[in-house]
Amino acid sequence: MTSSTTAWTVAPEPVGSPDALALWRAYYTEVSDRWYLLRENRRTDPDELEREIAAGAEGGLTPPGGRLLVARYGGTAAGTAGVRRTADPAVAELTRVYLLPDRRGRGGAALLVAAAEDAARALGASRLVLDTRGDLVEARTLYARLGYRETAPHNDAPYAEHWFAKDLG
Repeated sequence: MTSSTTAWTVAPEPVGSPDALALWRAYYTEVSDRWYLLRENRRTDPDELEREIAAGAEGGLTPPGGRLLVARYGGTAAGTAGVRRTADPAVAELTRVYLLPDRRGRGGAALLVAAAEDAARALGASRLVLDTRGDLVEARTLYARLGYRETAPHNDAPYAEHWFAKDLG
């Protein structure tokens, strides 16, 4: 019998690969729709969705300053996490942590975040920061469980409502 964690693999992948692009589309669609459904009782306008997906695909996640990690469950792409350098060389930012809904609850998120922490260390960071929204309760719970502490704002991102950090020592 295979445990849920041994079915997972996590590896760097180009942001333009078909799997990475499909996961970016799924991520952006979910978080955008969630925002609009909560605040305006509607889904994201399809034209807006396509513009934003195209505009944000790279997201600073290309070497040498960033990395996109893709998690696979049983060999099938199931999630992402990104790490990118900040202006402070000792700090990297965690972004785009996402698992497909049918793969959640199987240990993949913690593995993705651990791999992202390793990628941040490889970029020279000793601290990892992130921001998230208030309605992404599951994300906030995950980060707290993994040792991230809520902090004062470290950016002025338009949708950021909670900021977290973790020392990687």
